[in-house]
Formats: sequence, structure tokens, C-alpha cells
Amino acid sequence: MRLTVHEFMTLDGVVQGPGSPDEDTSDGFTAGGWVIPFADDPVFGEVVGGWFERAAELLFGRTTFELMRAYWPQVTDGDPAAVALNSLPKHVVTSSDLGGADWSGSRRLDGDLVDAVTALKQREGGELQVHGSARLAASLHAAGLVDEYRLLLAPVTVGHGRRLFGPDAVPRGYDVVEHRASERGLTYLALTPRAYEVAATEVVDGRETVVPA
Repeated sequence: MRLTVHEFMTLDGVVQGPGSPDEDTSDGFTAGGWVIPFADDPVFGEVVGGWFERAAELLFGRTTFELMRAYWPQVTDGDPAAVALNSLPKHVVTSSDLGGADWSGSRRLDGDLVDAVTALKQREGGELQVHGSARLAASLHAAGLVDEYRLLLAPVTVGHGRRLFGPDAVPRGYDVVEHRASERGLTYLALTPRAYEVAATEVVDGRETVVPA
């Protein structure tokens, strides 16, 4: 399976608490709910629906799993996200027992994170998708396990908040494999990682020239 990471993101790179003001207030975050004003944008629905059409299995950090387990089983109207989330196998990275009421197909992912995710990726077919789960996604980025990043950027800035690519993120380059933009300013980027490259400029024969470093 391909490992794909899906995030709602602000212009200043925050991925925390997009769904509601009280979704995730950890570390004093008070600006939650920033993506919902754009939920009626046609591009939002088309992009997010397209994500879940490609999902075969799901991988969550504990916080995102608990938020989704509390909400999505209530959605029974055939919403594509709800159908996928409620029916597909779900792997949860956590050091404790899942506990509480079962959410169909949920299991704890045991053992070393890199080894366990590598084993999942070796399965045949479809995508192993991460949604939200910023700490988990950052760890997978650091380990070089992510095959594609899918980012839906909202035209807002919030300042403080958890980021997918923090100050310690491993430098990487990216190829844009898909992009869209809406009239309201939503921007969608699908990116595949590649080697990080740098260059410099020099003046050659009176002309500024790009020179690979």
C-alpha cells in the first residue's frame, strides 16, 4: 500500500483544530474551527471525497482517533467520509489500550512505529491513509515513509498551533502531482517527496546565473 498523509492547513502551516473551536485546545490553542467556513466550497467536498475514495486502510494517532470515534459513527446519511471512516480497517498508534466502545475495524498498532508501518505498507492494494494526526505524520515524515502529502490550504492565518512541518522537520523537496484552487481561496496540493536540492546564483559574463550547489 502507498502511505498518504492528508491535512487541512492554514497559510502559516498550522494543522491543529480545523474542525471546531473545542476540537483540540492542547498547548493553549484557541483558534480552532478555521476550515469549517470553507466546508461549503465545492472544491472542499470534491477534494475530500476524492481522498476517501482511494482509502483501503486508515492510520491514526490516538488524539485524532478519539475525536473521530466520538463523531463519525453518528453520521449515517451516506457521506463518503463517514462510509470510509466507519467501515475501513483502522490502525491506532498508542501506548495504551483503546478502551471504550468499539469503532468497527479498530486495532492498536503494536511494536516499533517504523517497523509496524513498513509492514502495513507491504500489503497489497490501495492506500494506507493518515488524516490529521500531526505528531504521527511528522514522525512518518522524519522516517521517510510518506509516499504522498495531500494538503488543503485555507486562506487564514492563526499564529500559534501544531504544524506538520515544524522547525525540526527533515528537509525534502516535492513534486506537485495535483493542484486545484477555488474562487474562495482554498488551495489543494498533492505532493510526492524527492531529494532536497539547493542552488546559488553567480554573475557570469555580466548575467545572473543559477549554479547548482
